[in-house]
Amino acid sequence: MLKVLVLMPLLGAAAVAALPVRRALPRWRVAMLFALATLGHALWLAAGFDPAGPAIQFYESRPWNVRLGSYFALGIDGIALTMVLLSALLTLIAVLVSRRMEKGARLYFTLVLLLESAMLGVFTARDWSLFYVFWEATLLPLFFLIDRLGGPDRQRAALNFFLYTLGGSVFMLVALLFLYDAAPNHSFAMGDMAEGARDLPPSTQLLIFAGLFIGFGVKMPVFPLHGWLPLAHVEAPSPVSILLSGVLLKMGAYGLIRAAETLPAALLATQDWLAALALVSLLYGAVLAWRQQDLKAMVAYSSISHMGVVLLGIATLNVTGLTGAVMQMVAHGLTAATLFLVVGLLYQRTHSRDLADYGCLLGRAPRFAFFTAFALLAAIGLPGSAGFIAELHALVGGFARWGGWVLIVCVGMLVGATYSLRVIGRLCMRGLPAQDIADMTRTETVAAAILGLAIVTLGVWPAPLLDLVAGSVGRVGRLFGS
Repeated sequence: MLKVLVLMPLLGAAAVAALPVRRALPRWRVAMLFALATLGHALWLAAGFDPAGPAIQFYESRPWNVRLGSYFALGIDGIALTMVLLSALLTLIAVLVSRRMEKGARLYFTLVLLLESAMLGVFTARDWSLFYVFWEATLLPLFFLIDRLGGPDRQRAALNFFLYTLGGSVFMLVALLFLYDAAPNHSFAMGDMAEGARDLPPSTQLLIFAGLFIGFGVKMPVFPLHGWLPLAHVEAPSPVSILLSGVLLKMGAYGLIRAAETLPAALLATQDWLAALALVSLLYGAVLAWRQQDLKAMVAYSSISHMGVVLLGIATLNVTGLTGAVMQMVAHGLTAATLFLVVGLLYQRTHSRDLADYGCLLGRAPRFAFFTAFALLAAIGLPGSAGFIAELHALVGGFARWGGWVLIVCVGMLVGATYSLRVIGRLCMRGLPAQDIADMTRTETVAAAILGLAIVTLGVWPAPLLDLVAGSVGRVGRLFGS
């Protein structure tokens, strides 16, 4: 079942590449068909998933390199399934809003589907060597999507992204080799590596965790490993930014949760340091976002701040905080995707991302004004949005562990509210339109409405998602006595 999920976008990429037509529209239709089929298969898996059942479900394994103890092993728990659903949904949205893609359509849709296949592989892998292969496989599609189809400074952005991520992956690989050596019978299976890690000295566990954290921290990213993010977001095509912020950043947080299962002693030893780093990232990202006039750069820096909330939730090592981390991964994925969608569409019409060039949207483009304001309010965790539920869990979990210190998070939230309300005021409430901006088309409105509906649904009725991840989060929490 899971191999079908991973291979379906790969087949779609091959179909798009082999399509014997020169026009872009048929390629978009084929990409849409496979993206929709992948989402449908993910929903079918979700319907058959039992939150109260075994920890890992839909497990399947095939020999890959038996001599090295490596298997093509796939399986999902509640956390992985949540990320699979998010990946499939945002890929569909990215393809949907790319209908007007003309230049380089064959390359673009092929690479987007290849990227989806690699992302799904990361979230479903139950073998660390397979995880690493899929992790690295995300680099090439993203590199070429930015380098070939990005903005004026695309080559520098692509190179920065590639070098940062590849550099972090080197540390991750070395850490995995240490775990491989410690695992029974020299196996890359996640369960075997976790078993072997328990017998390692605390100092060795800390070194291994440091290597894994560098690799995952670059991808999240956390301060000071964030250098690649703003430029990559600004120069990438906006549908690619949807995937970059909505899914790729979550791969780092997901990997960190898997590292917590493998090296619980190291997490306990570094818990307070991780929390401090989370608070620094949260405040740093919020302040830099507040200073931006470029809308896309503002959303990029705000992602650093929001991922700081994710790291804080993970650092609590209790069920409430971990639940908040997973919820924030979903909430930020949806809100960031909505913001990049709106900003990208505005850029297509105005060829500018500067706030000063927009003027008032409310009079000429009310749908743009509505979704911009909605996404910004959702991003700051307005009650009724998914972000509110996520941040509340992270705060409660953090307060249970560190008491009043966690209220520093509120400062970051206040800064986030400041720049969000400033943008809303500039775009929606004052002045005359700086230029004639065509409003969102029917297709664009549908894409934004899907994301908005998901944000509100999870904010008003979070129970299904909370139930889905409860078993998996509880299993991780029990490793730390919570």
